[in-house]
Amino acid sequence: MPISQQVNADLAGHPDRLRWNARYAGETAAFAPHPLAVRALALPMPPGPVLELACGPSGSALLAAETGRAVTAVDVSEVGLGLLDAEAGRRGLGRQLSLVQADLDTWYPPGGGYALVLCTGYWDRAVFATGAAAVAPGGLLAWEAFTAAARQARPFLPAQWCLGPGEPGALLTADFAVLSQEDIDSARGARRRLLAREVSAGRKSAAR
Repeated sequence: MPISQQVNADLAGHPDRLRWNARYAGETAAFAPHPLAVRALALPMPPGPVLELACGPSGSALLAAETGRAVTAVDVSEVGLGLLDAEAGRRGLGRQLSLVQADLDTWYPPGGGYALVLCTGYWDRAVFATGAAAVAPGGLLAWEAFTAAARQARPFLPAQWCLGPGEPGALLTADFAVLSQEDIDSARGARRRLLAREVSAGRKSAAR
């Protein structure tokens, strides 16, 4: 059965699922990879899979699969995942994608196993910590989310969905080196973009 016809019973009435299903049902997906994903995938990374959180119909997941990586793509919307699944099939990439319908508040990836963890449209401090913990030694963490300044253009945006001062980089432990953190202004509202590398293995080697 196509994933677009499957519904996790625990998510049947989830407001985020209903909201995103309605949005994706009314849109034509472009499948353009996010600029942050393009940059991250061009950098050296260890062997291993890619994890994208809150993926939707993601061109970034497809780009990662096209580089030969196995990709786990997680979203609450089965409609968004269905669109991604269909496009992956058209491109011959279906076997490289594992699609997971889940609420990120309650879904936990295995720790330390992903060469790249990517999220470009969701913010929650606990989910960020979980995503960071899933990055393999030498791997990359790439994250983008709204800043508080975005509420000027989008006053309906809940404050808890927005980054605080210095976040997300300020929340990282010493196991990460921030490669870049920059603010991006767009018609959709102000955002901040982080790219960081997990460096714990290098720090341990230097300490010996």
